[in-house]
Amino acid sequence: MIRRLAFLVPAGLSLLAGLDAALMLLGLWAPVVGERLPGTHGIVMVFGFVATLISLERAVALARAAGFLAPALLGLGSLAVLSPLPLVIGQLGLLAGSLALAVLYIPLYRRNFDEAILVQALGAVLAAGAALMWLGGATVPTLIPWLAGFVIITIAAERLELARITIASTAVRGFLALIAATALGVLSSLLWPTIGYPLLGVTLLGLVSWLLIHDVASKTVTATGQTRFMGVCLLAGYVWLVVAGLVWLLAGPTDGPRSDDAVVHSVFLGFAISMIIAHASVILPAVLRIRLPYSHGFYLPVLLLHTSLVLRIGLGDGLDLHWAWQLGGVLNILALLGFAILAATSAITASHAARTTSSHQGGERKNRESSAEHDNDLSSSAQPDTTP
Repeated sequence: MIRRLAFLVPAGLSLLAGLDAALMLLGLWAPVVGERLPGTHGIVMVFGFVATLISLERAVALARAAGFLAPALLGLGSLAVLSPLPLVIGQLGLLAGSLALAVLYIPLYRRNFDEAILVQALGAVLAAGAALMWLGGATVPTLIPWLAGFVIITIAAERLELARITIASTAVRGFLALIAATALGVLSSLLWPTIGYPLLGVTLLGLVSWLLIHDVASKTVTATGQTRFMGVCLLAGYVWLVVAGLVWLLAGPTDGPRSDDAVVHSVFLGFAISMIIAHASVILPAVLRIRLPYSHGFYLPVLLLHTSLVLRIGLGDGLDLHWAWQLGGVLNILALLGFAILAATSAITASHAARTTSSHQGGERKNRESSAEHDNDLSSSAQPDTTP
């Protein structure tokens, strides 16, 4: 557990640095002020936090030491980006980590030749393409479709893995066609932006429609407890994908910073973070072997997250209300920190309870063994002496 936890440290630091940079971009006081932070906010959040988490989960699934190269390179590359080291060192680290993630999918695919794994590999290729273009001098706004494509395609492929049991082969072929169109839209956004962005918007709307029809979330949302919580988070995430698709379709590449802000936070907060929150209680035990019991309190940061996005995107970006954009941004940060604190508290409490129970059971077992030994001694001493 300790060794795997070490890979999460850079991800946690990247998250904190990204939130600190968010405060700077909002024009507010930030605990740490760094020259690079505002310009690398999106890079650090996507590569340092989201991609490191994804690659760590995949490395654990592979169960080979070489698989952990990807989260190590992504985490260290992000820390290098945040450090005073030459920026190129961090950029090379992120490129190497993205390529390592793409290679990691090869042995995973060879296990059962699942198309969903190939789709995830395509997502990693898009991440590597973004890292390579950033290394070559591309601006971060230019990379948004590539980074969004990485996150969307990777998560959608994981949903396909879960839905495969109940869907027909024609639905799988439809999914693969939508993924191919999404990748084409990402490439077109770079080569022919006026065509590529609307194409990306259309294909994204088509992909969301497929997920809403075939994903088990549409059924689990009617359940209870943790199962319902996961379904609620997933469906809420899909709503924000619809928002991103509509912005790309209607606004295209020329609408400016407000449309970029709307897309970025719809995809990476509304969608990606919703997915992470939904699966946290499943992924954490699998990766770190730490229990994360579900509680109804998890709904609080989720509600805050989506309320903050309505403020920021609907009123701030949509109606150009600066106060709503700023307030929504602050609430974004509080929602992420709130869930992290709740999750950590729940995991620590569960771990402490497990140790207490184990110690109590061990003490009872020891007492029973001691009592049995004592009874055996008494029984032996009560036997008559028959020695001649």
